[in-house]
Amino acid sequence: MAEEGKPAEPGSQPDTSSEQRTQDQARAAKPSSLTADAEKDAQVEAAKARVTAAKEAAAAAPGAPKAPVKKKEEGPKPVDASSHPLVRKLRDKFDAAVIEASEFLGQLSIRIEPSRVVEICDTLKQDPETPFNYLSDLTCAHYPDHREAPFEVIYNLYSISANERVRLKASVNGEGIESVTGVWPSADWPEREVYDLFGVAFHHHPDLRRILLPPDWEGHPLRKDYPLEFVENRWTENHLPEFTDVQKEQLEQRRAYGLEILSASPEREVRELFKSGKEVMPKDK
Repeated sequence: MAEEGKPAEPGSQPDTSSEQRTQDQARAAKPSSLTADAEKDAQVEAAKARVTAAKEAAAAAPGAPKAPVKKKEEGPKPVDASSHPLVRKLRDKFDAAVIEASEFLGQLSIRIEPSRVVEICDTLKQDPETPFNYLSDLTCAHYPDHREAPFEVIYNLYSISANERVRLKASVNGEGIESVTGVWPSADWPEREVYDLFGVAFHHHPDLRRILLPPDWEGHPLRKDYPLEFVENRWTENHLPEFTDVQKEQLEQRRAYGLEILSASPEREVRELFKSGKEVMPKDK
């Protein structure tokens, strides 16, 4: 047998036992892929077990209490103003004609009977302590759900000398309400505006007619049931050129892109130019 560490002589047989031992040692030093996969699976299972144990421990342990939900702070609300000196003064004279009174952020509002509006307004104007000699505004609100009296005429009064304000409200129906132009002549145009845009009639008004829209216009634009978009009605048929289906579709497309300005009067002028055959923007020759 050849000695270890020396090359085998030519023609001699290799030492098979030495080679077998070398291969066994290499296999022992390098584990097979099958053994490595088994170790990985064991590690994964151990990790899953740790996660499951952690979840069970968290579920069993009492959690930290949640912070209480903070309630939204409520804003100011109207309060009853029956004890207000001005309200008591009016009730002493007109009794049930003063229906209710409320105060909101220092603003006094009094709801009155519409049939007594002229008397109450004249009394407030002639009051020696707080003469409400200035009608700062007269407007209206529409409440379609209030079937019996869907309109609320609102009078904002101001006392110049006393620096006091009061708001009167009167609920009316289609029959209208008495004009207060005899008390404050400045109520002329505000009442005409309410008549024009809401359709509330003011009896004994010196010149009750539309003030913003044409006399033959149909409908009242500030009512809640009035359409927001352009509508074809008798006035448009009489005073504007024919509005074809194609032009209607173009108008709807422009509105979809937020170009409402094109549905105003200049658009009508352009339509007239097209209808007459003129070129809006002549081409360069």
